[in-house]
Amino acid sequence: MSFEILDQLEGKIKEAVETIQLLQLEIEELKGKNQQLSQENESLKSEHNDFQDRLRALLGRIDNV
Repeated sequence: MSFEILDQLEGKIKEAVETIQLLQLEIEELKGKNQQLSQENESLKSEHNDFQDRLRALLGRIDNV
């Protein structure tokens, strides 16, 4: 009977280890996606700032007319 319990425990431990490994892979994948999205966000912020600067310059020209 104790061997049955040990077999069940071993099965649960193996399952837990596999789940942990899968979750670690998922975490690494999500970290990569997060880094990519952060770079895209920075690029969009830069574009937004450039747009604002150009718009301010154009509005300044209108004010001078």
